Amino acid sequence: MENGDLPETRSETEVAGGADFRCGYVAICGYPNAGKSTLLNALLDERLAIVTRKPQTTRRRTLGILTNDGGQIIFVDTPGILEPRYELQGAMMRQVEQSIGDADVLLYVVDIRHPRIAPGVQEAAQRKPLIVALNKADLLRTAEEGLPAIEALRGEVPQAGFHAISALKGAGLPALLAEIFARLPRGPAFYPADQLTEHPERFFVAELIREAAFDRFHEEVPYSVEIELAEFREHPGRKDLIEAIVWVETESQKGILIGKGGKAIRGLGRQAREAIEAFLERPVFLELRVKVQPHWRRDAQALRRFGYPPPGS
Repeated sequence: MENGDLPETRSETEVAGGADFRCGYVAICGYPNAGKSTLLNALLDERLAIVTRKPQTTRRRTLGILTNDGGQIIFVDTPGILEPRYELQGAMMRQVEQSIGDADVLLYVVDIRHPRIAPGVQEAAQRKPLIVALNKADLLRTAEEGLPAIEALRGEVPQAGFHAISALKGAGLPALLAEIFARLPRGPAFYPADQLTEHPERFFVAELIREAAFDRFHEEVPYSVEIELAEFREHPGRKDLIEAIVWVETESQKGILIGKGGKAIRGLGRQAREAIEAFLERPVFLELRVKVQPHWRRDAQALRRFGYPPPGS
């Protein structure tokens, strides 16, 4: 990815950080399907966050770190903002609220064709810097088409910085990054320069399996899928062993995921394994088992077991 006038990322393990070095947390927030995860991947030039065509794909905060000679940005990709209808969505929104509260800068991503500011973001923007990324500008016929959207949002958050971008095409990202760095507080790096994330490999393996489920199945089934890694053993010189449980809510969903003669689950396993091997850069043996946990999305105890934050956290 081109960084414009920004310095290249350093390869040293540590960053000393001079007087002008900037470092801080940037919460990437917005409504579902605005392109937040696509933007995170584009800014890092790495595929960290799962991306599908379906809205509300992101369920957990995903942290990505970008470091260069001028500073360090710790991006936090968050679930799409919505009005919770059941406990899983409540847990997702608690992660959004926590990320916004902890952030040094808010990066609000909006579809340029449907501009609107979420109330919680508008309130938070009174206390901390806000940058609005008007995404999907490549879908407009002319650049002038985006001006009304910018002007409408400027009336709501006049203190914000505005950037028309295309996360998919990479357009407008150098200027966006430059403003993010400029808005960060001065201070030393929090992480080594060569560290890209703080999540373990297990996190991304589970997410890649879930991404494959979103890609291969339709309608309600993917939203009822949760992935739990039962085993993850590294075998130097041999394939890693990964055993994952694919949880669904009903027996009928289990039947869809397995398919006639196991065809569907084999296809899911093959697609997920290829994605995992590309991410880990080593071969793996992946075994998938499908189990039923009725109404797990509404079950606070099940959600805690799957690692979602409980109420009050």
